[in-house]
This record gives sequence, C-alpha cells and structure tokens, in this order.
Amino acid sequence: MAIVESIPDLPVQDPPGEDFSASDLNWTKFGNEERHDDVALIPYDRVDAFIIGECCNVEYPTRFHIERSRKRSRDSLKEYKHDEYLEYRLYWCSFGPENYGEGGGILPSRRYRLNTRNRAARPQSMRGCTCHFIVKRLYARPSIALLIYNNMRHVNKSGFVCHGPLDRDAIGPGAKKITYISNETQQQTMSMIYLGIPEENVLAKHIEGIQRYCGSDAKVNSLAAQYVHKLGMIIKRSTHELDLDDQASIRLWVERNKKSVFFYQDTSENNPFILGIQTEWQLQQMIRFGDRSLMAADSTFGIKKLKYPLCTLLVFDSRQHALPVAWIITRTIAKPDVSKWMKALHDRVHAVDPTWKVNGFLTDDAAAEIDPIRQNSCSLLILSVYTEMWLTTMRTLPLASQEASGAIEAYHVKLKIRLYDDSHLGALQRADWLVHKLTTELHSSYWLDRYADESDSFQNVKEEYIATTSWHRALQIPDAAVTMNCKDNAFAKVLSQKDSNITRLVWNPGSEFAHCDCEWSMQGNLCKHVIKVNMICGNLQSYRPSMSFQSFNEILVSLSRKPVDDSIALDLSTAWTHQMLDQIRKLVELNQSNDIGTIVNNMPLRWVAKKGRTSVGRPSTLALLPSGSNNISSSSAAKKSQKRKRLSRLC
Repeated sequence: MAIVESIPDLPVQDPPGEDFSASDLNWTKFGNEERHDDVALIPYDRVDAFIIGECCNVEYPTRFHIERSRKRSRDSLKEYKHDEYLEYRLYWCSFGPENYGEGGGILPSRRYRLNTRNRAARPQSMRGCTCHFIVKRLYARPSIALLIYNNMRHVNKSGFVCHGPLDRDAIGPGAKKITYISNETQQQTMSMIYLGIPEENVLAKHIEGIQRYCGSDAKVNSLAAQYVHKLGMIIKRSTHELDLDDQASIRLWVERNKKSVFFYQDTSENNPFILGIQTEWQLQQMIRFGDRSLMAADSTFGIKKLKYPLCTLLVFDSRQHALPVAWIITRTIAKPDVSKWMKALHDRVHAVDPTWKVNGFLTDDAAAEIDPIRQNSCSLLILSVYTEMWLTTMRTLPLASQEASGAIEAYHVKLKIRLYDDSHLGALQRADWLVHKLTTELHSSYWLDRYADESDSFQNVKEEYIATTSWHRALQIPDAAVTMNCKDNAFAKVLSQKDSNITRLVWNPGSEFAHCDCEWSMQGNLCKHVIKVNMICGNLQSYRPSMSFQSFNEILVSLSRKPVDDSIALDLSTAWTHQMLDQIRKLVELNQSNDIGTIVNNMPLRWVAKKGRTSVGRPSTLALLPSGSNNISSSSAAKKSQKRKRLSRLC
C-alpha cells in the first residue's frame, strides 16, 4: 500500500448504518517510510458510531476508554498543518496494559474464571492489550475527524491474542464451554443484583447481553444461569466489615481498591481522616459532563447521623440531572484540608485531559471554604436562601437556578433512601459501611440510570430516572392547570393531574421563598407545583424576575458602570470590553463562515508565553544576543518579558 503525506487528498467516508467499525472503512498509510499509521477521514458527528462499532467486535468484544485528551481554541494557531487538531483523544482498549493488583503491581495473564475475592466491575479485563487509536477533530475542517489507528490488533506486546473468545488463556481449557461476558454485561448484571432486582429478571437481561457475542444456545443459557446465581450469592454474602476495627477495615478497603481512591489520609494527631472515592466510570463522567460546564457540591449530608459527614461532587448530565462523580468522607472543612483533596482530584482529571476546566461551581453550604474553588478560576454560585448566613452570602455570590437546585435535591433524596434504611441504622457509625453502600448500591443505581437512558433499554428504569427531579415533573403540568390570584398575587392554585378534586395552593408565587401546601413542600423540599408556578410568573410582567436572573443582571450592570474619567480603571474596563466584543465577533464569523482558513489568515499575530507559541512555517524574528553582551542585563530582559505577558492578557 502506498504511503501518502497529505491529509486533504483523502476522501471523507460515511458508511451506512447506525454503527460501523474499522472493517467498514478503507484505510490509507499516512506518514513516511520509517513511521506510518493507518488513517481515514469520517464526519466528526459519526465518531461515536465508530467507537460503538469497534466495541461490538464479535471476535474481540471490548470497550474503549479515553486514555489522553487535548483541546485547542479555534483562534490559537496563526499557521498550521493539515493534520493539526482542534480536539485530540487517544482511545485505548479497556483490556489494556494498566493491570494493577492489590499490591499495585502488574498481574500475570490469568485463566478466565469468576473471581471470588475481587468483585470489581472488570476483574480479568486488564490483560495488556495494545489496540488503540486516535481521533483528531481537524483544526482546518472542524466537521471532519481524522482516525489514526496505531494498532488494530487486540494482542499483547508478545503478539498473542489476549482477550475475547480467541484467547485460550483467558477462557481456560474448556474454551467451548465458557461463554464470553463483556464488561458492560457484567456491570449491568452486578448493578441489577445490587439493586435487588429478582434473579429471573437479572438472568433474562444477562442472557440477552451475552447472546450478542455467542448466539442462543441451551448450554450458554445454563452456564449463564450458574454465573448469575453464583455472582448473586457472592454479593449477598459480601460484607462491609473487612475488620472489626472500623479504621483498619477502611485501610484494607483502600489497599484493595486503589484505582477507586483519589485521596486518602488516615487519622493521626496532626491530620484528620479524609477519604476521596472516584471510580473509573465516575472519572469518565466527570470529564464528559464537567468540562466547560457546571459542577455542584452536596456537602451537608449526614452531619448528625453518620460517623463522618459525606460531601458529594456532582455534574449535570445530558438531561440536567445531578450525577455523582466523587465522594469525600471527612469531618474537616478547613481550607488546607479541602485544598488537599481538591488538588488531588483536579490532578487526576488533568492526567487524562490536561485541558479540562469547570466554568462554575454550585455549593449548598454558606460556610464552605471557597478559596480552593476559586484557585481553579471557577465562578461560584449558591443554592438556597433560608438563614441569615445564606442572606449574607447572597450579597457576594450569585444564586443558582431552581432547575439546578431541584436536581441536587433529587440526588440528596435518593441518597437518604439508599442510606437511611432501618435495617442498617446500627451501622451508621461505621465508615466502612458508608463506603460499601456508596460503591455498590448507589453507584450501581446511577450506572443503570445512565445505561438505560443512553441505550434506550430498561424502559421502567429510564422513565423513573427522567421523572426524578421536580423540574421535569413540573414540565408535565399544563399551563391551564395553574390559576393566578388576580387581586394581590399572594397565591396561585395548581390543579392536581392525578385527582381533579385536589387543588394545591402556592404562596409567594414568583419568588424563591414560594412554598406549597403539598406534603413534599411541607417537608422543606422544592416541589413541582412551586416550580411550575414560578415558570409561569417568569413570563408575566407583573412579577419580578427570579433571584438567579437578578444575579446575572447585576453582573452585566456592574460591567457597564462608568469608571472615573482618565483613570486606570477606565483603561482596564475598555480592555475587557474590547476583549469580549472581539471574542463575540470571532464566534459570529466562525459560525457564519464555511472556510475557517480565511478567518485565521485575517487574525492578528497573538503574543503569548514562549512555550505556547506556534512556529509552524514561521522563522523566529527575535535576534539572539551574544552570551557575553553587557548592554542588556538578564534582569532587564526578564522584566520586559513579564511586561509583554501582562500586556498580552489585555490584547
């Protein structure tokens, strides 16, 4: 096969069908004689279809995870090559080389069996597979993705097949008797068992999952029944008490689950207990839904009942539901301690995606330390307004929307249901019990919710998941069911959709202080009736805008206030205004243009730090000074460099 050196000469391929794989594409060698890879061009919006197709390979069924990720802004390069990326992601087979055991070392290849000691989601999956590929969203053509397959074969470094039905070591001596169970099917089965779904229903879904790879057969069904029954017995017999001493039990759990722990600090005379938990799946969701978006903290759970209070970090998924992506178990809220675990989590995410950044952070604790959050250049919003401390905090921080508050409240309620079960009240003062509940039942519940929604399966689970927030339930109430009080706007009436004889009263409509006479609202929760009434009030001129919108408006107004004439503040405000206008203008041009090249060529040269400059096709214009020059001192040059960097931030 001939080797090409130019990307524009390659055709863009768009195979028919919902999903497609590498076998459906014509691959071209790209590079030079010494080093080249197989490449192909596809529409960027079909990248997910390609990844799904690669995961469904009958001979090597697997999942691909993001090993590394990078991004560029659209105006970051003045000159560029045809294969420069706007977004870059390295996908690696989940049977890949990172194979850490209980001691942290690399495990040898094992025969396929049900691991009774370690009930992790992927007990035998990390087997040294070298299959990986790169997806580049092209800088010059953002609608096109360049696929670079570095290694298509699912083999280890020795060249042997290392997973799937063709791997004799993986499936053991009885190759024809053992069915292959994918990671997704195994996680699905475990989640259903943890959630208490009847065994016959679990078995039906399990068989449905494995038949995608090996077809229908009486022997397969029999082995599947044995597998599900044995896995169910293991889970039912599992216990949170790895040791009679709670702290010793936690230490054992941390040692056995290193990949799910991002920070651990044992209790000592000088340091409080801190345990940060994040599974691999949670890490992927944090990167997926948290990047350039919002995160939130449910930080006040279990203060009175649990041995250690629980703080949960949340992202908002594709339906704007709160999804837990990290749990922090600790009593301390001191700034140095919060900074420790927050930095560890930030570093863990950046190890996968160095460009990851959160735009805003929502907190439900007015007394929380906000400096560690702001150190990451993150805006802060608050969630509630009930006490004097909250009212004081509102003077300096904007208020979050009711949709966000309702989503976080739904998570908080689900957490109560899962943890405050009467049968477990005796274990509330053990930290190992809390860890066990979070990483089994609660984690399984959210994994199954997301899987049901994205795969359009488990319709009852999907419908229940969609309706978990008061915001989504409010959308089901028709406008005609709401009647406003025409006299003084003191209350509104909402007709029940289940019983037309019941009418709910909502007092202080259009306000964050609105409350309803329904049981849910009387318990201090944000009910669907209040949200629906406030939605309608937002469109009426007789009501003031919501406090969250007022917070947004105040920020815009503060930017437009006139500084003192001929002052530095005026110069700074002018620079900020021009910077925003320039970014908006470029965004409009990009959206309206079909050729990004014409826009980039018209952009001025942008001076940034030396390590961030691009020199593709442009020789350096800076004269090199002799090492012995006495005219300009090194300190003077450093000052000029610092001045140039300061000025570049205003350009």
